[in-house]
Amino acid sequence: MNSNLLKYKDSKFGVFLKKHKKYAPLLFFIAGFTWDSLTLGRIDRLYDNVILCTYITLLTVSIYFYNLVDNEKWKNKFVQRYGKYLPLAIQFFLGGLSSAYVIYFSRSVSISKTASFFLILIFLLIANELFKKRISNKYLQFCAYFFVNFTFLSFFVPVILKEMNTTIFIISGILSLASTLLLIVLVYRSSASTRIEIVKWKMLGMILAIYVLINTFYYFRLIPPVPLALDKGLVAHSVLKQKDTYVVTYEVDNWYVFWRDHKINFNRNRNQPVYIFTSVFAPTDLKKKIYHVWKWYNPETKEWITLDKIGFEIVGGRDRGYRGYSYKNNVIDGQWKVEVITEESLVLGVVDFNINTFKSKLKPQIVTREF
Repeated sequence: MNSNLLKYKDSKFGVFLKKHKKYAPLLFFIAGFTWDSLTLGRIDRLYDNVILCTYITLLTVSIYFYNLVDNEKWKNKFVQRYGKYLPLAIQFFLGGLSSAYVIYFSRSVSISKTASFFLILIFLLIANELFKKRISNKYLQFCAYFFVNFTFLSFFVPVILKEMNTTIFIISGILSLASTLLLIVLVYRSSASTRIEIVKWKMLGMILAIYVLINTFYYFRLIPPVPLALDKGLVAHSVLKQKDTYVVTYEVDNWYVFWRDHKINFNRNRNQPVYIFTSVFAPTDLKKKIYHVWKWYNPETKEWITLDKIGFEIVGGRDRGYRGYSYKNNVIDGQWKVEVITEESLVLGVVDFNINTFKSKLKPQIVTREF
């Protein structure tokens, strides 16, 4: 890629970018992340879908024309005159998409099960700032594009079709693979520099490797099941349904434990049932069966033992999620967790707690809330 493309026009904006060329991509990256954080809300909201579709479309267009600006066909034309800004555009749209994924996936992620995929998103988000130094690397361009494209379609297609299962995920992967290969073919045919810089089979191998990697993550249930998200998960003393309201009584922790609603040490009277209350967000009209899987940790064998699996169907559309609960009467003291999973065993979240038969003379901090 011609080094002249890294120089900017002598407009006020261009002079500013030229003066701060070292930090300009970082500023655009931060701008994309900040904008998404302030504006994105529900994954099925029209505004969110329009924004994300615009990002992926403009990213596609930016990468396409960025690889053509040194073509004689575009000499002294609009694309070549303003092609100097395309690296910043790619930086902004990659930052916008990756930050959107971090925002959405963080609402669904279970640290114990899907942290590895979530960390890849975090890495992509941070590494994007370093992308400016290797923007001309076509292998990096198309690999990053395929990853964000696959991730986008993995939750956009279920939102559109109002259905979520393994078949839908496979369809999303095939669509992203086909669209990425189409973009590469168009660039390859139109750009002489691309034909010189990349080896076709090497490029295809890298794209297929990413495709296999993402599918492997899905097979081993390491991808958060976006667009579903666990909005609330509580271990409670009682759950009562009154008309359209759930009245939940549970014990809260000290004020400085701000990252968890319930107290992890669950103190109960003997023979008292234990309740798990959850609310799961799903896109409008999407129906899905989820399960509460109750597990107890056996300190002797040092293994988690599944003691119960209670399922119920959720219906999407409610802002704060579809509410439901399960409970057990015959429980023993020790370390417990309830995994909230889909039919495909994808983990929405985990409610961890320790059961202690009540012995303390201290009065627990009990609250009752309506959901």
